[in-house]
Amino acid sequence: MKLLRVEADHPYNVHIGTNVFKFFHDLYRDLLSDADKIVIVADDKVAELHLDYLLSFLKPFDVSVFRIPAGEQAKSVETFMECHSFLLAEGCSRKTLLLAFGGGATGDVAGFVASTFMRGIPYIQLPTTILAHDSAVGGKTAINHALGKNMIGTFYQPKAVLYDTKLLHTLPAEEVRSGMAEVIKHAFISNEQWLSDLLQNRKFSDLTDEEMIAHLEKGIAVKAAIVEEDEFESGMRKYLNFGHTLAHAIEGYEGYGKITHGEAVALGMAYALLLSDHPRLEEYLFWCRSHGYPLSKLTEIPFDSLLAYMKKDKKSSRGTLNFVLLEETGKPFMEMIEEKRAEAAFQQLLSKIGEVLI
Repeated sequence: MKLLRVEADHPYNVHIGTNVFKFFHDLYRDLLSDADKIVIVADDKVAELHLDYLLSFLKPFDVSVFRIPAGEQAKSVETFMECHSFLLAEGCSRKTLLLAFGGGATGDVAGFVASTFMRGIPYIQLPTTILAHDSAVGGKTAINHALGKNMIGTFYQPKAVLYDTKLLHTLPAEEVRSGMAEVIKHAFISNEQWLSDLLQNRKFSDLTDEEMIAHLEKGIAVKAAIVEEDEFESGMRKYLNFGHTLAHAIEGYEGYGKITHGEAVALGMAYALLLSDHPRLEEYLFWCRSHGYPLSKLTEIPFDSLLAYMKKDKKSSRGTLNFVLLEETGKPFMEMIEEKRAEAAFQQLLSKIGEVLI
């Protein structure tokens, strides 16, 4: 079992390993006991698989459960308001504790609900996916808008993150791919040796529980260190968006939930690596192919369509395209890219993908 401390404006602990829900009865007993109500906002698919397991650790507390759609479909205005309606119908107050039980999308919308219900109530993140090792830490909350991903949200830190890795065993292959994309993102922006170790893996199912926990711990440590330096994304926290400018455009074009966030990020990182002239681009493309990332998806989308979304991205301003690039592994930086260069790079990437997929 691993413990990491996030020294944000409101510091909290991240517990990683099996059986971490036991901390409800010791480390966090006072937090639960002081709450007038405890509400679990749960991903519907996760609830089917693991709700009884979670509830077994919450006896004898009085707990209510509200299920929301699985995946990106949950990050809508409708779901956000339905959560608020449920809390109001249950007679919740500022002393209510919310538990976000699910993947990154569930954590995003539940955190946004917690940050806005009666101007803010405490919440705990209970991530159930690999991807959520990134999204559950750092206090970003959001829902999507038809014109852009994560456009409506807040910065609002949880009271704790309890990451029970036992729940990862039921993840489908596409969710494993999605999560590992964010893991390798953290390696690209932080550590060459860790990146090399990940690129040598050709089958995620070969990873042992201990290896997976080690990768997750490293990823969370990278994010925690950056959040501590720049909690509200005024500077270096933007480096965590490596690969995300194109990724969010792909998600917007395809329709949220049609491609997993991590798969889109994997494609976005390939583009950012090409713009960076990074020496591991070809090796990374073969890694993507080995793990089934949808590289061919980029050949199906007109660049002009992606450009329209990239111009609306939060990381862009005054019509310029801002990308997180790499001087080298572990040395990210921000650069404004002209549209003509961006399009030329996109066509170059399509050519390289064609060579890899032959």
